[in-house]
This record gives sequence, structure tokens and C-alpha cells, in this order.
Amino acid sequence: MTQAIQKTLRDSAAMRWTALLLLALAMFCSYIFMDILSPIKDLMQETRGWDSTAFGTMQGSEVFLNVFVFFLIFAGIILDKMGVRFTAVLSAAVMLVGAVIKWYAVSEAFMGSSLEVWFTNNLNYIPVFDELGVSPFYEGMPASAKFAACGFMIFGCGCEMAGITVSRGIVKWFKGREMALAMGSEMALARLGVATCMIFSPFFAKLGGEVSVSRSVAFGVVLMCIALIMTIVYFFMDQKLDTQTGEAEEKDDPFKVSDIGKILSDSGFWLVALLCVLYYSAIFPFQKYAVNMLQCNLTLTEPASDSFWAQPDVTIIQYVIMLVVAAAGFASNFQKKSSSKFTLLAISIIALVTYCYMGYMRQSAESIFAVFPLLAVLITPILGSYVDHKGKAASMLILGSLLLIACHLTFAFILPMFKGSTVGGIVIAYVTILVLGSSFSLVPASLWPSVPKLVDAKVIGSAYALIFWIQNIGLWLFPLLIGKVLDATNPGVTDPTKFDYTAPLVMLACLGVAALILGFVLKAVDKKKGIGLEEPNIK
Repeated sequence: MTQAIQKTLRDSAAMRWTALLLLALAMFCSYIFMDILSPIKDLMQETRGWDSTAFGTMQGSEVFLNVFVFFLIFAGIILDKMGVRFTAVLSAAVMLVGAVIKWYAVSEAFMGSSLEVWFTNNLNYIPVFDELGVSPFYEGMPASAKFAACGFMIFGCGCEMAGITVSRGIVKWFKGREMALAMGSEMALARLGVATCMIFSPFFAKLGGEVSVSRSVAFGVVLMCIALIMTIVYFFMDQKLDTQTGEAEEKDDPFKVSDIGKILSDSGFWLVALLCVLYYSAIFPFQKYAVNMLQCNLTLTEPASDSFWAQPDVTIIQYVIMLVVAAAGFASNFQKKSSSKFTLLAISIIALVTYCYMGYMRQSAESIFAVFPLLAVLITPILGSYVDHKGKAASMLILGSLLLIACHLTFAFILPMFKGSTVGGIVIAYVTILVLGSSFSLVPASLWPSVPKLVDAKVIGSAYALIFWIQNIGLWLFPLLIGKVLDATNPGVTDPTKFDYTAPLVMLACLGVAALILGFVLKAVDKKKGIGLEEPNIK
């Protein structure tokens, strides 16, 4: 009589997907907090005196410690030494601490406090960093922006640490099973955090008819508490799994200083790293200014206070419709029956049109930009599957760069031409935002799976750490640059809805041009050396 095979938590589909949901919800919450102030940039200027330079400097501070104090490298070492469970809980705790500091910085309690006086009089000069021109503060920067930057730096350390641990956790629970679907699902849910932030941050800031930016950040703090709870529950699930299997935790290879020379001499590494920093620098920093850019380039008339479209309940209804768009569109990718597939696609498209109509009726720049991740949620699984089965990764990178350039130039030159045309401007904005979101899907679907083909397998872990570090340089620099360029090209402009965004958008389009050139170089290198970027991953 054969002995029954003992089943573990990992063998149960319900438990596997529960573990994924816990990790994905933690990332969903962190994505919301990451951009919690982005849709209320105008309110930060009106209520806290943050000009574009102060706003950009604070936003760029998120990755400051990761870049200049090398915390990203330390996070990898912590993960290697302490394992996924400990690092997941630690990252959530660090994010929560940073979130609380940022909340207090923008709260009414901070205004007029002794702490505000201290920050006003101090941190105006940071030795070495000021000489290098990379200080996270500057003389004259509002005290609330300085203190918020300190909190955001801490949050950024936890956020990067969380990003590293989530992928490792998914690999552990889904190895040999639905790993691609699991990673795509986690990415889709995390991206919905951007849309959630765009809708609910202004909602809480204006709730009750009285503007309070601290309410928006407090909403984010509550979500970070939920994220910490999710990681603690995951801790015990993961611990039980190891008890059942008798396995030690899988850990990443440590970052080795000796690997740096070998990696930096690899042309494949530089192509990937530069493509990564150029592409992501044209997307993530833009998100932080996108709502204000739309406010400046669209003719928006706030609905009457007694109108249905001005009621708070409409926000909830619109968000539910957005979830229907995302869920139906994402699920359509995995239907075997054509009838089910097209039914779900039809539901998704109808819900998307309904959502867009509601955004138009609400005359809300925040809800208009919230469509950004929706098309990406729909097509990311399609693109990933295409690369797996058909290849063409380098060609996809080129296409993504072309779409990126076209979108930023449309925002810079075509959208302002429709100012005064309520319907025309909003239609152009919706189409361009959806296309930009879809181009964003091309990079993770084609760039990241290509890294193992370009870099020696012996140093792949160290190469990823360096790529992330270089990417963070762009994510620090460009929010700051956009703010400085915006102030420099709009002298004397005090109304936050009257800025001319042409110069910052052209700068971002230039990043797309540089990425396009590198894409063609990458394709040529692939053809010459036979790397296999255009070949399918599954053969």
C-alpha cells in the first residue's frame, strides 16, 4: 500500500492565491502612497506654499537614500541574510514609519510648531551633497516640504525593499505552477494603486467642502497599516509552509563588490540599464505632475454644487466601474471559450466608456488621468504571452519608445491647441493617456525577461541590483528637474493651473528619443551576436 503524498499549503490553489493576494495588496497600498500628493499638487501650492521646485525636490527624495546612501544594496543584503518573511514585514514597517512622518509634515499640527521652526532654520546646507548638487534640501525650501522629504526617504527605503521581496515570495509559492499569471496579476493590482490614488487623494482632500491635504496623506497612512497587517499574515503562512516542507527559506545571491567590474564591462548590461533608466524616468516622474499638467491644458468647469456630478458618492461609483474595467479586461485573457472572452472584453470596453463619460461630466483632471493603468492591466498578460511564445522583445522596446515620444509630444503641442474645446481636449487627453499606459506595459513584458540573455548568469543577481540602483538615479533626478524647469519657464506664475508644461514634456520626449536610439542599437547587437532577444522564451 503506497503512502499518501502529504499536501502542503503550496499545493492548494486557494492558499497559493491567498499568499499572492497578501503580497499584492501590500504593494497596491504602497503604490497608492507613493503618489498620494501627485493629484493635489495645486492644493499643496495653495495651502502649504510648495512651488514646483519644492514639490519636485520632495517627490524625488523618495529614492535619495537608495541612490546616495546605497540603501538599495543594503536591502539586498538584508534579504539574503534574513530571508523573505522578515524582510517583507520589515519593509512594511519602514514604509509605515515614513508615511507617518510625511503625514505629520503636511498636517495642521506641524504648522507653527517648534519642529517647523527647526526645519526652517536648518538643513539649508548639507556638506558634500550641496557641493555635488544633489542635496535633498535647499535654502528657502518650505519646512513642511523638508520634513515630508525626510519621511518620503524612509518610505522609499521600505518600498524598494518590498519590491525585491514580493518577486521572491511569488517564486517560492508558484514555482512550477502559474508563475507568469501570478506575476502579471500582482503587477496589475499594483498598477491599479496609481488609479486609486488619482481618484481618492483629491476626494479626501476636499471632503466636506473644506480643503485639508493632510486627510489625503492620512488615508495613505491607514493603507500602510493594512499593508503591514498583510505582511504579518503572510509571515505566518510562509512560516507554516516551511514547517510542512522542511525547507530552508530561499534567499537571493548577495551583492558582491567583486562583481561590479565584470558587470560594468558588459555592453549588454549598459544597454539594459540605460534603457531602463530612460524609459522609467519618462513615466514615473511624469505621473507626479500629470494631473496638474491636465489642469493647465484642459478647460475644466467644476459642476454646480447641487449637481449629481459634484456629489462624493459619484467618486465611489466611478471607482467601482474602474474595477470592473480592470477585472473584466484582465480576466478575458485567460478564457478558453471565445464567447466568454469576447463577453468579458465587451463588458470591459462598455465600463471603460462609462468611466470616461463620468470623468468628463465630473470635469476632473484626477479622474481623467486615472485611466492611465487600465489599458495596461488589459494588455500586459497578452504582451507577456506574446514574448514567451513569439519573441520580438527588442522590437517591442522600439515600439514602446515610439509610443512614449508620441504621447509626450501630444501633451506638449497638440493638447494645448484644444484648450477651450471641452470635449475635444478631454478626448485627446483620454486617448493619449491610455496609449501611454499601454506603452508602459511593453517594457516590463520585454525588457526584464531579456536581462538573463544579455548578462552572464553568474552575476545576474548583482546585475539586477545595479540596474535598480541606476534606475533610482533617474527617479530621483527627473521629478526635481521637471519642477525646476517648470519654475524657470513660468516666471511670475502663481496660479497652479496656469503653468506652461511644454518644456518639461519636451524633455521627457527626449528621454524617449534616447531610448529609441538604444532600442535600435540593442536590436543590432542582438542580430550581430545572436543573443536571442527576438526569439521566443518558450521553445
